[in-house]
Amino acid sequence: QVQLAESGGGLVRPGGSLRLSCAASGDTPDERYRMGWFRQAPGKVREFVAGITGTGWNTRYGDSVQGRFTISRENDKNTVYLQMNDLNVEDTAVYYCGAGRGGTLANVLTYEYWGPGTQVTVSS
Repeated sequence: QVQLAESGGGLVRPGGSLRLSCAASGDTPDERYRMGWFRQAPGKVREFVAGITGTGWNTRYGDSVQGRFTISRENDKNTVYLQMNDLNVEDTAVYYCGAGRGGTLANVLTYEYWGPGTQVTVSS
């Protein structure tokens, strides 16, 4: 079993930045696991934000965050990060970290483990 815990969410003004972290414990995901960030706003489906392969060599981003967000991982620390810059009100959501083996980075159905989420609110 893999346990994931997100942190770093909060309230930020438009144009601001936040850095989310996802710490893994238990059967910690190593290079076998791809990691992803998804988000879900009230009344909307869970949306792909960013994903990274097990080695960290390949990343992928959702269209709405391309160029503003950066995903990275440190396998020796069992942690994945999401640097979010130039935030806008449409980025307001609960952000979830996921881990999975096989499948594709953007496919929410192929992630096996999820954290409880962290709230990000962008407001002036």
